[in-house]
Amino acid sequence: MLCENPRRRTGLTTLFHGLVGHALAEFPEVRWVVFAGPEQVWEIADPRVEVCRDFPANDRLAARLWADHFRVAAAARRRGAAALFTIGFVPLRAAGLPVAMQVITLHHRSGGTGGGGVGAWRAAYRAAALRSGLRRAALVIANSGWTAGQLQAAASGAAAKVITSYEGLDHSQFRPDAPAGEAERMRATLGVGMDYLLWSGNFYAYKQAEKLLAAYACLRAEQRAGFPLVMVGGDWNGGKPRAEALAAELGVAASVRFLGWVSDEWLAPLYRHARAHVLASAEETFGKSVPEAMACGCPCVVNDIAVLREVAGGAARVVDFNDAVAAGAALAELATDDELLAQLRAAGLRRAADFGYAQLARERVGAVLAVLEARG
Repeated sequence: MLCENPRRRTGLTTLFHGLVGHALAEFPEVRWVVFAGPEQVWEIADPRVEVCRDFPANDRLAARLWADHFRVAAAARRRGAAALFTIGFVPLRAAGLPVAMQVITLHHRSGGTGGGGVGAWRAAYRAAALRSGLRRAALVIANSGWTAGQLQAAASGAAAKVITSYEGLDHSQFRPDAPAGEAERMRATLGVGMDYLLWSGNFYAYKQAEKLLAAYACLRAEQRAGFPLVMVGGDWNGGKPRAEALAAELGVAASVRFLGWVSDEWLAPLYRHARAHVLASAEETFGKSVPEAMACGCPCVVNDIAVLREVAGGAARVVDFNDAVAAGAALAELATDDELLAQLRAAGLRRAADFGYAQLARERVGAVLAVLEARG
């Protein structure tokens, strides 16, 4: 977990908790050593889980990278580890341990100022770490078939060790049934009512807030008044203030609510009471908000890119957000067509059932155990 910043929680926190928590049930013979920074939240208490807090997390980036590559593997081996799970890299000193490298992002390919917006030096590091990892990892875990294809194309020798394992979904949190009084509590706490269009994600450049706003501006004023746009997520490199300025420039600011970052407890309620969730991203390796929304009974609108078509599995409205007028027409249709919404809601619930952390744990830990068994 060292790659997670304790002050800026992302999906990595959920990934590690989901993987370990469900693997404890699926593989009772497996023990875990979790490397979490001193201030990181770790919520699983089990005698088979040792939490090591002697190394810095992503709030101290340079020190964390040194620990990732030169210290953690040896510390893991001393604690009896037989293999390592990492995100996007293989340690330069792996202490003889086979590494299962999970790949959940390829945004470095957009460069420092492109769709990923990760910064030039971060993009260079991620690209180099991934290239090295594809050569040296014992197992490469891609979070979608599209991602697996990109990795196989990037390194000819990687195809035999790349597997696809979709990201997990906590169905106890993301579910369609709302507790009594939830809508009223959400209105009182967040100031959000019902029947809105929902953006859920930080304001990374590749999420294309500007294209969603341009499409939303194509709706008639009376449609926007009855169908507000709620944008939930933290800022990244000034993306949020740019979106706020654009909303004003387009004349839609009165119908757009920028909630900023909200705690995890509000994510499922926001999905449940939205008329639709929209993901206008130019690039993803999975698009986790889509199955989250679907599991809550929230219809989805996604940009027409291959990975979102794969994850949606025919259960979302697919539109090209490069065409603001056509995308706006699709949003207007969702504002008025209750039959279409009902169809998308039912299809989404069926599709969401294909994603789960128990399945993720079986696939990923099972694959690592197979690698260990093959090595004798």
